[in-house]
Amino acid sequence: MQEEQVILVNEKDEKIGLMPKMEAHEKAVLHRAFSVFVFNDKNELLLQQRSASKYHSPLLWTNTCCSHQRDGEGNIAAGKRRLKEEMGFVCELKEVTWFIYKALFDNGLTEHELDHILIGYYNENPILNREEVENFKWMTIDEVKNDIQKHPEIYTEWFKIIFDKYYSFISH
Repeated sequence: MQEEQVILVNEKDEKIGLMPKMEAHEKAVLHRAFSVFVFNDKNELLLQQRSASKYHSPLLWTNTCCSHQRDGEGNIAAGKRRLKEEMGFVCELKEVTWFIYKALFDNGLTEHELDHILIGYYNENPILNREEVENFKWMTIDEVKNDIQKHPEIYTEWFKIIFDKYYSFISH
């Protein structure tokens, strides 16, 4: 099976090429990604704990799901695809903003992503893909913000960046 390709972009989110995912993370090349945030009608955010088998950030808590768009795939379609693959459901999504971040991991890989933030609403519990997700929980935005301050080591880097810099886009 061929390794998944990521879409290389410039700082304006214009496609400049494709590269195998691991190579992009080894070389810290800027590429397109997305982060999905799903809320219920109690205004709680669905968090996932990443699987122990993930190549970076295993067992850390993060947003509902995240991944990389495929070549020719729109942000919303990619978000819905990955939501189904990881969490076992699909809901309507809307894009609220995007940002660029760079984070170095303990294993020597680097995430350098132009990350599109997608928001959706769903009231059921997910059906987890255990290869991707260890666990889930629902928390209010304020509970998450407080827990990140108390226990930053249990959250992914991109999730902490989103909460620090883009809080206004996900709090409602």
